[in-house]
Amino acid sequence: MYNKIVVAVDISHGELGQMLLEKAAQLLDEGGEVRLLHVLDEVPSYIAAELPQDLSTRRNAEARVELNALAQASPVPAKVEVRSGAASGQILQCAEDMEADLIMIASHRPGLSDYFIGSTAARVVRHAQCSVLISR
Repeated sequence: MYNKIVVAVDISHGELGQMLLEKAAQLLDEGGEVRLLHVLDEVPSYIAAELPQDLSTRRNAEARVELNALAQASPVPAKVEVRSGAASGQILQCAEDMEADLIMIASHRPGLSDYFIGSTAARVVRHAQCSVLISR
């Protein structure tokens, strides 16, 4: 069905990432590619000045370890990628960079605040140039 899939995960919710990878395995064409993506929020510069200089490097390394563990337990081979910035923008950019034909992302149950500021999943759906599968 799909040849290139971006599976965007929040490593703090690993069980949802595993569920998304299992669904990706069902949807992936033979010989297809899965990119397992986690986006780290950027720390504002006025806060970053007070934090250890290697914090960003450590956060990136920790995220890679978590993603690699998730990828190794995956039913399909998945390339791991960690990006920094606004989650929705980085997910969309990753999909564009790899010319993905599907973005998979988990979403929480929407609350009133989502109607005013929009969740990451909602922003991805609104701006994606490919199909998006939202899992709850």
